[in-house]
Parts: sequence; C-alpha cells; structure tokens
Amino acid sequence: MPIDEAVALAAEPRTGEITWDHKDVQLYHLGIGAGLPATDPDELRYTLESRLHVLPSFATVAGAGSPGVISGLSMPGVEVDLAKVLHGGQRLEIHRPLPVQGTATATSRIAAVHDKGKAAVLVLRTEVADADGPLWTNDAQIFVRGEGGWGGDRGPSTRLAPPLGEPDRTVERAVRADQALLYRLSGDWNPLHADPDFAKRAGFDRPILHGLCTYGITLKAVVDTLLGGDVSRVRSYSTRFAGVVFPGETLRIRMWQGEGSAVRVAVSAVERGDAPVLADTIVQHS
Repeated sequence: MPIDEAVALAAEPRTGEITWDHKDVQLYHLGIGAGLPATDPDELRYTLESRLHVLPSFATVAGAGSPGVISGLSMPGVEVDLAKVLHGGQRLEIHRPLPVQGTATATSRIAAVHDKGKAAVLVLRTEVADADGPLWTNDAQIFVRGEGGWGGDRGPSTRLAPPLGEPDRTVERAVRADQALLYRLSGDWNPLHADPDFAKRAGFDRPILHGLCTYGITLKAVVDTLLGGDVSRVRSYSTRFAGVVFPGETLRIRMWQGEGSAVRVAVSAVERGDAPVLADTIVQHS
C-alpha cells in the first residue's frame, strides 16, 4: 500500500529554519492579485515596502519551501503519484501578527491519516515559531485519489450547514490569465498549475489555479471588505476546496457576517454557473 498509516503517524517530525523578507511578502501579495489599482492607498499596504503589512495567508508559503501538499508527499510512509493528488482543505491558526521579515523554525508531521474509501486524506501539520514564541499553525489536508479502502478511520466530516439568508456582502475578483504562473514563484512548483500536458494527465483540460491562491484571494477580500483592511484581526482561517478555478475566470465571493467573531464565506466561479470553489469557509477574527 503506497500509504503506510502506522509509519506515517510514527515518523519523527521534520524541523527546519525558514526565512523571509519584504520581497517575499510583496511577491505573494502580487500573486494573489494585490496592487489593483496600483496607486490605491489600500493596495499599497500590500505592495509598497514602506507601508507593508502581511496578509496572514502568507504563512502558507513563508520560507519559499514546498507547501503542505508537496512536502507531505515526501514524508515517511507516503509514496503516491503526484497526478492523483489534490489539495482537500486548509486551516491556518494565527498566534500573533506575521512580521514583514523573519527567521523561524518550522516543525512538520503527519497529524492524521483518514480512509475515505476511494481516497485517502493526509493531514500535514506545520507549527512555526520564532525567538519570541509561536507564530502560526498550518494544517493542510491532502486528498489522494485511489489510495483508500484499507479499513482505516474515516475521520471527521468537514461539511457545515450552509449559511442562512442572503450574504451581507458579495464581491467579484478577476483571476488573471497568468495568475498561476506568478503565484507559483512563491514556492509551489506543482506542474499541474503550469504544464498543459501534466494537467491533462491529472484529468484537467488545462492547468488550474493553485487552491492556496484562491485561498489568499478570498482572505484578502474578507479583510478588505469586512475587517477594515486590518490583517492583525484575523485569528484563524479554514476552508474546504470544493472545486477548481481556471486562470482567467472570475471569483464570486459571498460573505456572511454573523453574530460574534466569525465570517462565513462561499466562493464560486462566475463563468461556470457559480460552480463551487471554496466551501465550509470560516474566518475567525477579533
């Protein structure tokens, strides 16, 4: 069996040093569509080093190492075909605001292995801390088609009841035709997002946008629309990747600001009849 649950869960955590600076942050922000209009003061907070703040989803690429979907496939007990792999979901917990530049220690391990019958789900947990203490905890759910069925634990259901009523805010964000090519410069080199031949082998007629790019676009929309542009208010951010996005499409982002400190979000692709893209999405904030 390509996934050995016992070996994967018992493996020693991997620890390494990561570093980043303002150029990495600016590149990430451009990769998720920041900077339009280029002279807008609200956008300059994402693109100009003298005003820079860090969108918390930058944590998914900080250090320019392989994000969870790729690095999780090189952990002990895991040997699968990259063409069968999809990013199933992501959860990010922010312990304190991310600095514009930093050096930190990242510790990663397989936290769970779930048997979904026709697929397996790996949960790769990465905990990051610097000299001042914890910065963030990142859980990537890695969906591997055709690798389930060994009789293991199915794991918890991530499906939530849909939000009630009409959304409080709805915005649309255009995805550039070259968005995936720009976003991948932050460290996710999976050819699924750039190579048409590889995309066809994976079952798509053309390359698809990184799920984490949509993840970042969506968080920026929530911060800019409902949180007054204050990135420090984000406490956690979770989503399930419900469908793909093709570069050149338009995202429709619906937001429900409930009582308390949670924003529910649903994201769809406008040109494909509002096909679901992100579901079960929650931004917890102060």
